[in-house]
Amino acid sequence: MAKNRQKIAVGVSGGVDSAVTALLLHQAGHEVVGIFMQNWEADREDPFCTAEQDLSDARAICNQIGIPLETANFAPQYWEQVFQYCLDEFASGRTPNPDIWCNREIKFKVFLQHALALGADKLATGHYAQINSAAETFHLQRAIDNNKDQTYFLYTLGQSQLQHCVFPIGTYLKPDVRRLAEQHQLINHAKKDSTGICFIGERKFKDFLKEFLLAQPGDMETPEGKKIGKHDGVMFYTIGQRKGLQIGGRRDSDDEAWYVLAKDVKRNVLIVGQGHDHPLLYASTLICDNVHWVSSSAPITPCNLTAKARYRQIDQPCRLTQLNKNEFKVEFNEPQRALTPGQSIVFYQDQICLGGGTINL
Repeated sequence: MAKNRQKIAVGVSGGVDSAVTALLLHQAGHEVVGIFMQNWEADREDPFCTAEQDLSDARAICNQIGIPLETANFAPQYWEQVFQYCLDEFASGRTPNPDIWCNREIKFKVFLQHALALGADKLATGHYAQINSAAETFHLQRAIDNNKDQTYFLYTLGQSQLQHCVFPIGTYLKPDVRRLAEQHQLINHAKKDSTGICFIGERKFKDFLKEFLLAQPGDMETPEGKKIGKHDGVMFYTIGQRKGLQIGGRRDSDDEAWYVLAKDVKRNVLIVGQGHDHPLLYASTLICDNVHWVSSSAPITPCNLTAKARYRQIDQPCRLTQLNKNEFKVEFNEPQRALTPGQSIVFYQDQICLGGGTINL
């Protein structure tokens, strides 16, 4: 029996990470209840939605471990608080990160409130991250496995969330997680990790968005204003994108690949240029807003930190300066490629995730 036995709700998704999370807590002697979240109402015939299979896997896993499983439908909240926000961002020409918004609005707000209302002391998920506390402050710390660390997606968590959360696999390497699942004969020990955006899955991104947003075709131009092609709508492209432009092999240009350099939303024009290292793809500074700090207070600026402007990016040294109540200027030591409005920039001090904001160049 666990020394400090608690009732812990585990978000069981059907994947191996949440399965091992539940297993570890059950082995530690806690009262564990699995909860399967349904965040998207999909057509049963949709070949890209894995919800039914995931629920079936979640049931089998909980049966194997010996814990109950409940289901919770948050699809209405997801549509209103995550999906509509993302649609608005795409329509404005920006590129949001739905997974970060889902963590903020659903998993660690609506879902956490649901778990606590059920009488749980804590909510556990299969995220690769750690929580530690010092001087009555909870800190979000990187996972042991640098290749799987997910603090980038969790920077919107605050003190009220962290005091009620547990990330048991944050101290494990991913191969060890799979090994544990296999040793305990969990049916999903070799299940492929989900890589698609939560509500899109593995389907083609542009095809999905066309179901919800009115396409507005326009011109593709070089930075000098030369028209060289047509686009399907600036919302369907992101800065630094190469694939899908369909303007290669032109007689009036060399063989270098074309990339999206910028979006002129007012004119509905996509600015494109040749070369992976085109100068217009690089910038040394950015402004971010909608800034959130895990500790509830911003660091004293100017200060030197490291930051990630995209998941899996190597930490980039930078200098942070507060401009006003919710805007900060970030100056990088080295120019950064394809900084994208709408995406998140996340700040670190060594192993601690301090918080982050939305890139607004």
